[in-house]
Amino acid sequence: QVQLVESGGGLVQAGGSLRLSCAASGRTLTTYAMGWFRQAPGKEREFVAAIHWNSDNTYYADSVKGRFTISRYNAKNTVYLQMNSLKPEDTAVYYCAADATIWTPTSLEFAFHFWGQGTQVTVSS
Repeated sequence: QVQLVESGGGLVQAGGSLRLSCAASGRTLTTYAMGWFRQAPGKEREFVAAIHWNSDNTYYADSVKGRFTISRYNAKNTVYLQMNSLKPEDTAVYYCAADATIWTPTSLEFAFHFWGQGTQVTVSS
């Protein structure tokens, strides 16, 4: 079993930056693909970014491409999401996920086995 704990969320003005962290315990993440998703009020959860276990391949939703960067530090069993140029529409609860059960980069279709509890990101205009 894997436990994931997100941190780094908060309130920021439009144009600002935040870095989310996802710390894992219970099992090493070295061979797991990882992802970030988000869910805004009244909307379905949506894919944000994903990273292959070897860090060579990363994928992003069109809405965040060029602004967000996913990275991982396997020695610390941690995954990050650097978010720059934030917009009010980025406001959501952000979830970390591990151990892909669906991995289809061509269509940006991803699903994962393990999920964190989420961290709130609020971007004010």
